[in-house]
Amino acid sequence: MSDVKPIEKQGARSIGPTAEDIFSQDGDNPPSFITEESYESLGNQTLAPERYTSREFHDLEMKYMWTKVWQMACREEEIPKVGDYLVYEVGDISVIVVRSQEDKFDAFLNACRHRGTQLRESGARGNVSQFRCPFHGWTWEIDGTLQSIPCRWDFPEVTDEGYRLSSVQVDTWGGYVFINLDPSAESLENYLGVLPSHFERWPLEDRYLTANVQRQLNCNWKVALEAFLEAYHVVQTHPQALPFTGDSNTKYDVWGDNISRLLTWSGIPSPHMDNPPSDEDITSMLVYGVGTEARAEGMDLPDAPTARHALAELLKAQMKEVYKADLSHLTITEIVDSTQYFVFPNFCPWLAPSLPLVYRFRPFGNDPDKCLMEAQLLHPVPDEGPRPEPVTRRELGPDDPFTDAPELNQISPVFEQDMGNLHRIQKGLKAAREGVTLGNYQEIRIRHFHKTLDKYLEAGQNR
Repeated sequence: MSDVKPIEKQGARSIGPTAEDIFSQDGDNPPSFITEESYESLGNQTLAPERYTSREFHDLEMKYMWTKVWQMACREEEIPKVGDYLVYEVGDISVIVVRSQEDKFDAFLNACRHRGTQLRESGARGNVSQFRCPFHGWTWEIDGTLQSIPCRWDFPEVTDEGYRLSSVQVDTWGGYVFINLDPSAESLENYLGVLPSHFERWPLEDRYLTANVQRQLNCNWKVALEAFLEAYHVVQTHPQALPFTGDSNTKYDVWGDNISRLLTWSGIPSPHMDNPPSDEDITSMLVYGVGTEARAEGMDLPDAPTARHALAELLKAQMKEVYKADLSHLTITEIVDSTQYFVFPNFCPWLAPSLPLVYRFRPFGNDPDKCLMEAQLLHPVPDEGPRPEPVTRRELGPDDPFTDAPELNQISPVFEQDMGNLHRIQKGLKAAREGVTLGNYQEIRIRHFHKTLDKYLEAGQNR
């Protein structure tokens, strides 16, 4: 885009209004977890392209990282009844996640204790009263208890307690079920660090699935993930957003090994723009994204001091009318801005109702050139109930556009802009001879991610 002006840095940050400037103009005293600054310099080393392309690196990840981390397996509402289960897979790892009691979840390696047969096929989900091996009929209760073995007399070494299904650690947060294959792993609570406290004012468990879309992609899972960890690409990939998106002055934060955040401003123009639109024009543009039907019927724009104030007013009214949820306690930045958290290694929940997204990325099969991307929308459960039924998952192939999932609403064409980059990145990395270069601030979350990944790989290889 030759018509876009370059951004000159101001210290280590972009020109344009700072977080402090924006919060001051909003004037509604956002909570401290939003205003907190938690940035650290992580150097400027390049990354080897082989991290994204080689089978050897993929195998190291599978052996030393994916078997040690907490990873989101599903929403609780995806398996709502006792006996409901689904198969969660990453690479060759296959786990059955089941609601074994009304308020209890279990997870087991998807393998018979007899000769290793898969108990449930890849991608399976449904409701069962027991898990029976299709090969010889060994059978377990849904809590993993051994129920019966044909010809039990021929297996004197087999005991009920010793031959339970091989269990996997399970815990829940925010309406999600998480699993960890490492029996000695730290608790999920410790692993999530600051995340639960940051979502207390609008908890994820108080939302329900209005979109649940999975798509196969022809790129490494890290290529797909990293495309969504920074706003640096907005100027080139999503230029239509520049009039109302503070992209290069996005706020980035990291906490510990596992958590990071970006906060991209909405309702202000990009610092890349020479002739930024007025607040009235910005408000008009944003209304088309959050209230198209009302605008078409002649809805008047709010009489508000800034576009951010107007958008917050409109969104709160929309949430009240459409979803019967009172979000009047949320400040402007909480409801308007694109605030995306990342939980290592692959889980990205968003905070604001203006873009209530959740992402997940993982290897597809054992191919470093393929992955799965999942995108969910979570809208508020009505304050007075009842809890709406979640949508069923839609599965897209590598050639199926996100626009084939209308439940994603206006975000699907934006995803398609991102998709246009991913296969080219994967192909380019295979040709690259030099390392991958990262920005010190705008791409700090990618560097933070690789720092944590290396900790797992180094710990595993040094045992």
